Amino acid sequence: MGNQMIYIKIHNTPEGEMVAMCDSELIGKVYSESKTEIDLQKYSDFYKGELVEEKEAEPVAERKGVYTANIVGERSVGLFIKSGVASKSDIKKVSGIPYLHLYRTL
Repeated sequence: MGNQMIYIKIHNTPEGEMVAMCDSELIGKVYSESKTEIDLQKYSDFYKGELVEEKEAEPVAERKGVYTANIVGERSVGLFIKSGVASKSDIKKVSGIPYLHLYRTL
């Protein structure tokens, strides 16, 4: 069951909330390809907030007031696609790991 968990951390910024969300099994690893790197070892604290099941993470993907979001992993990215906040064309991959960087324009 631990494999199906997602880390969520909400960072409050002057511009609004910044959501960090990551599939739990990816934390502690580094993914790199070409000139892109996702370092979930060095920056694990950025993502490691509340550890929840996928269904508990769904409302975060639809949350209002989010200024930016950093999302890593199949399940986490899938929640943002399912909610309609992001589209499949927004997804990028590093070493086969999907990720999203979303910014709300004001």
